Amino acid sequence: MLKKAVSLTCTTYYYSVKYSLIEKCLLLFMTAIGILSCTTTKQQTTMIGQQQNTPVADRAFDKQGHRGCRGLMPENAIPAMLYAIDLGVTTLEMDIVFTKDSVAILSHEPFFNHEITTKQDGSFIAEKDERQYNIYQMSFAETQQFDVGLKPHLRFPLQKKLAVTRPSLADLIDSVEQYISSKKLPTIFYNIETKTQPLTDNIYHPAPAVFVDRLMKVINEKGIAEQVIIQSFDFRTLQYLHQHYSTIKTALLIEDYDKRSLDEQLNALAFMPTIYSPEVELVTEELIKKCHRHKIKIIPWTVNSSKKISDLKAMGVDGIISDYPDLFNE
Repeated sequence: MLKKAVSLTCTTYYYSVKYSLIEKCLLLFMTAIGILSCTTTKQQTTMIGQQQNTPVADRAFDKQGHRGCRGLMPENAIPAMLYAIDLGVTTLEMDIVFTKDSVAILSHEPFFNHEITTKQDGSFIAEKDERQYNIYQMSFAETQQFDVGLKPHLRFPLQKKLAVTRPSLADLIDSVEQYISSKKLPTIFYNIETKTQPLTDNIYHPAPAVFVDRLMKVINEKGIAEQVIIQSFDFRTLQYLHQHYSTIKTALLIEDYDKRSLDEQLNALAFMPTIYSPEVELVTEELIKKCHRHKIKIIPWTVNSSKKISDLKAMGVDGIISDYPDLFNE
């Protein structure tokens, strides 16, 4: 660009011997406009390139709707996910279990929870019996006989009552992607929890390798790998994921009773996750600083008051998981 400018300037000087003062000024003016136009175009191109290369998740505070929006709609249901999108979440948080015929469905427990389940005859499942309703021992068709949205939820009295069944992950993704496309909304992220633990392998769920492979099959078939975070309390599923699907973002979930230090937990995991996701009471300014020194985002769960959300944002967390995503707008 500089060489071109010099050449143009020299040419202008040469012809100034022949032409009038007015003609010389005109040539100088046109030269300046040409240089300015090239510079502006280059700056605009650079800015556009920077915007295109910035991932959506890195541009804003991550507002995650817990199980969709459990405080307002039936949990882990398609209507809850779509309503959470309307409330402006950037990420839909959800839980996955598998049926006997290997269908990934949304459910926090690998059985039908007594708090939210209505049987086909209209009766409720008793707490003492709920673990007998093992989803991993049912076909997907059998799981559709149970309603999980009509029973009043004692812990979430604001929850709207709807007749819903457990959706497959594939159907949920199709519904969400169609919804955001029809409304021309920004890309949505999926924070998917693997519901596994060593004591119940092959009883309530597949072993970690099988679980992750089946889950990733759905994710890859739907073409949303870049929008997915896989989270788990079970280090084994994250380790397998890291070894075999290293480009997928991961979130390490931590319970409040895990008293190990951050470094001890990371050493046990044996790699750096994308996100550290502790129970909210574990969050301190020092923990936030340590995560950021490791270049790990920190996104606590489950935060259900606007004051606590405001306090945590001021402390520097990178996002929040809430049952009430409407609080993000207060």
